[in-house]
Amino acid sequence: MDSQFNIISKDKDSIKVEMINYDNTVLRPLVEEILKDDKVVESHYYIKHPDIDNPEIYVKVSTGKPQAAIKRAIKRMNKIYESLDAELQKELEKFKASTEKNEQ
Repeated sequence: MDSQFNIISKDKDSIKVEMINYDNTVLRPLVEEILKDDKVVESHYYIKHPDIDNPEIYVKVSTGKPQAAIKRAIKRMNKIYESLDAELQKELEKFKASTEKNEQ
């Protein structure tokens, strides 16, 4: 299920978005990755009720567009996860090969 963003409020230097179809394993790393951007002044998330509400992510930037900071963070995270997936696949292939070798 892919996450989607719904804009709640937006100014020239800040944005608050609702994350729909979110995954808890991605929410915190996303906000942490947003904070790594040198143009970001502040970023955090808030969940009113974890079972019935979607989280809201707030981003404030010193320059540029706040939504661009979110997009940059998502692109960086995508590269990280793709790299991790590739490494995992290599290790699985090594494990498979060693298991098959031991069975012979």
